[in-house]
Amino acid sequence: MADLSKTQAPTEIPEGDEGYQRGLNSRTVQMIAIGGAIGTGLFYGAGGAIEQAGPALILAYALAGLAIFIVMRALGELLIYRPISGGISEYADEFLGRFAGFSQGWTYWAVWTTTCMAEITVAGKYVNYWLPSIPVWVTALVALAVLFGANLISVRLFGQAEFWFSAIKVTAILGMIIVGIGVLLPIAGLGPDVGPSVTNLWNDGGFFATGFTNALLSLQIVMFAYVGVELVGVTAGEAENPRVTLRKAINSVPFRIGIFYVGALLVILSVRGWRNFEEGQSPFVAVFQYIGIPGAAGLVNFILLTAALSSCNSGIYSTGRMLRALSQQGDAPKQLDRLSSRKVPVTGIVLSAAVMIIGVLVNVVDEKRAFTYITSVSTVGIIVVWGTILVCHMVYRRRVAAGILPASDYRVPGAPFTTWAALAFLALVFVLLFFSESGRIALIVGAVWFGLVGAGYLVWSRSRPAPASVS
Repeated sequence: MADLSKTQAPTEIPEGDEGYQRGLNSRTVQMIAIGGAIGTGLFYGAGGAIEQAGPALILAYALAGLAIFIVMRALGELLIYRPISGGISEYADEFLGRFAGFSQGWTYWAVWTTTCMAEITVAGKYVNYWLPSIPVWVTALVALAVLFGANLISVRLFGQAEFWFSAIKVTAILGMIIVGIGVLLPIAGLGPDVGPSVTNLWNDGGFFATGFTNALLSLQIVMFAYVGVELVGVTAGEAENPRVTLRKAINSVPFRIGIFYVGALLVILSVRGWRNFEEGQSPFVAVFQYIGIPGAAGLVNFILLTAALSSCNSGIYSTGRMLRALSQQGDAPKQLDRLSSRKVPVTGIVLSAAVMIIGVLVNVVDEKRAFTYITSVSTVGIIVVWGTILVCHMVYRRRVAAGILPASDYRVPGAPFTTWAALAFLALVFVLLFFSESGRIALIVGAVWFGLVGAGYLVWSRSRPAPASVS
């Protein structure tokens, strides 16, 4: 990797510096960030989380959202300082050393690879709503093939498709909130005669109906729901005017968290008591079925299918770019640096999609628990990646204070105290993984993964040529 000068401020990256087309405008980047974050973790995984934590899940989402906002602001400060598509691994390389850059780049690739496995798993379950005879693994394989082909076309087409996919998801959530509020008031006779009430948030066992411990343990599923908010950093190499575009996208994070996560759950758990939700069932579909709007459940199921495919689409996009960034840093085979004639990292996308087929195989072996296992593995990786972003931010701020690097005008509010608080929260979530079966499985797989990454680094660092330095 080329180190930055320690005495000169980085200049604006010129258009096409990384070989990509800057085909993503501000509107598209913001919707990509939304699309990556709003997926199966909220639409599908929330069912099991509600069963586990009860109404306290709302608080879990809110607290996790605050921590994620600090992570995003930390990433934003680094991106304004130096916007580049391989940001997460590049910043780890610059501020924490060669091994950190290598391990975080490959770990972030693994996070999105496993996330895509989860998305295509749930896509198969949504198709079963209409066609129960089709095995989940068949739908998963078809979905992966279609999205793989779409990502090979062009970034501009990907951006437009992702914009409309995300718009459908946003519309679905807002529609559910509006209809839910109508049921609660009630308006125009919507919904059943009895049952819906904000008192459902505390009248059945209290707000912590299943206990404070279960509320804490639900953070494993909650954190998976936020995977994707950092995707905005990967778009830096293809965003028009990245410093302005990325700032706008990150500033919208609190609003998205408040409306799409906390707001949606407040309405869902008010319309129906928490005991009516269970793992394997989308709370969105369940609420519309309960309200009794003709055809609404099928329509929402289609929207949820779109949401899963959209999130996986974002994942394929990010994994291809991350592999190319690793190749450019000398941390992956040089063949992964190749761009197609349409300026798409074709070899990285091909390799990523090939690995994602493992998700199809997991569904063949154990369809019932496939989603839980896959999301647990993704959670371990993303906690490490988010934590690394925070540590990189701390090192960056220390170098700024020492006069070594230029200051960014986009700063984390309350740092370094808020940065330390967010890091402590991530550490808590990591420890909590020891207290659930799926979490322990994830930790074991995570330990194996980082062992392989460490061994791979030792082998690769001895065989690769030294990267050229820039004076």
